[in-house]
Amino acid sequence: MEQPIGYYSSIETFGAVDGPGVRLVIFLQGCYLRCKYCHNPETLEFKRDKPITVDEVIRLYQKNKSFYRNGGITLSGGEATAQIDFCIALFKKTKSLGINTCLDTSYGTFQNIPKIKEKWRELLLHTDLVLADLKHIDNEKHIKLTSRPNDNILQGILLTDEVGTKMWVRHVLVPGWTDDKVDLEKLGEFVGKLKHMERLEMLPYHNMMIPKYENLKMKFYLRNVQPPSKEYVTECRKIIEQGIAAVRS
Repeated sequence: MEQPIGYYSSIETFGAVDGPGVRLVIFLQGCYLRCKYCHNPETLEFKRDKPITVDEVIRLYQKNKSFYRNGGITLSGGEATAQIDFCIALFKKTKSLGINTCLDTSYGTFQNIPKIKEKWRELLLHTDLVLADLKHIDNEKHIKLTSRPNDNILQGILLTDEVGTKMWVRHVLVPGWTDDKVDLEKLGEFVGKLKHMERLEMLPYHNMMIPKYENLKMKFYLRNVQPPSKEYVTECRKIIEQGIAAVRS
């Protein structure tokens, strides 16, 4: 059977922040969310000008294999699962070769529909680690921030936990948008129930992506938001940790 083709925006051959170790990171094209702080706005549209096959990814990995000894391959985006058939085909192949697989996702394509759910389950069974981007725990605020509700996203995270795939849950701290103390505690209570969450990552909002928006002639909605201080990030993280402790005690 012919393998599905992936369409990518860019490739990072020595990624150090997208999973454990040094990694080959493929940023796939296309996303359904429209996060107001999106770091990669060039990946949002479903362009098909840069195709890549499973075998081409494997060859690229093998070319620099010695550098990936403690790493592997990460699929990111955009939203990698917008091209879920390619993700499944690639991770099946890489797992058979003993290559560590990591999926960076915000679950924007997940739906509690049998056909879609089974594809996700198949993908997760071939995934060693999920970087689970949880934008906001409150549904209405999630809609304002990303243009989409979060019920399917929370369901996707729960499915990941049910399958048993390890997770690093990531939350971007955006002052005035994702730092409400009640919401942070609720987020902690939600992730505190996950059995396979290995790590909680609090990522401070930054505005280094603004030049990308200017080059793409796209409106950037958070121009007046200042990145949080390290002290404030630590303070907010402690609130999440209190929520986690509340459900685990």
